[in-house]
Amino acid sequence: MKFPKQYTLKEISQIIDCDFVGDEDFPVLGMNEIHVVEFGDIVFVDHPKYYDKALESAATIVLINKNVECPEGKALLVSDDPFRDFNKLTSHFKPFQAANTSISPSAKIGENTVIQPNCFIGHNVTIGDNCLIHSNVSIYDDAVIGNNVTIHSGSILGASAFYYKNRPEGFDQLVSGGRVVIEDNVDIGALCTIDKGVTGDTTIGEGSKLDNQIQVGHDTIIGKKCLIASQVGIAGCCVIEDEVTIWGQVGTNSGIKIGEKAVILGQTGVTKSVEGGKSYFGTPIEESRVKLKELAYVKQIPYIINELKGNK
Repeated sequence: MKFPKQYTLKEISQIIDCDFVGDEDFPVLGMNEIHVVEFGDIVFVDHPKYYDKALESAATIVLINKNVECPEGKALLVSDDPFRDFNKLTSHFKPFQAANTSISPSAKIGENTVIQPNCFIGHNVTIGDNCLIHSNVSIYDDAVIGNNVTIHSGSILGASAFYYKNRPEGFDQLVSGGRVVIEDNVDIGALCTIDKGVTGDTTIGEGSKLDNQIQVGHDTIIGKKCLIASQVGIAGCCVIEDEVTIWGQVGTNSGIKIGEKAVILGQTGVTKSVEGGKSYFGTPIEESRVKLKELAYVKQIPYIINELKGNK
């Protein structure tokens, strides 16, 4: 998430009421999660396991819960609760805006685009030309829809990330301030749910086709010309490269990558990243030819046992 203008380190510290280490005029351009940070971004870290990763990342401002040595060329925001204060910043720069109409006056809708009855189009949504949005679709604030996109009934674009911190009093949700971006010539089936990024974009690449009842988690990037069958669940922060095929009832772990032109067969559990150009099956995931051989061997176990019994 980029801020509307450049802020100083001191100004940001005043918003969240915390101490800072570095020049008070140190430039702050935005905020992001660790996997998408850039120069000028704030990243938060609240666990020693990830201190080094955050401090060595591309982010130049680290919101952290410990006084540590500040890396050269960076600045620190020292907080007793970075998760809370990251949420404060998201809410400050991306406050929730209630809607009072089904289609926000700030939405931009292209030529020859059809919006069927009972749809909700939120603030600052952009929809391109020649799109068809069927009834009962909800498109939350700031989503970007390209040209020649079809979205079928009941689909929801832009719900919050499933991202929580476990506190003694209950689960605390990380506030989502990102977007959903749908590129040109994408088809989205009925009853699909595509969550917005926490601070970045959840993206569906040009020409990809999604069947009915698919879940896409926050900040996931799906490449161009992918085919995804029904009841697939893709967790947050995944990268699905171009021309990947995913068959029905596949589920993935968060943060995995599926390489270009890979094929994931039905009911596979994608427990790790896999390279492109191959076919995969099973849980845990393996190349399909390996997994199918293993299953064939398993079927031989009763015969082997009977043979052993017969030789006694």
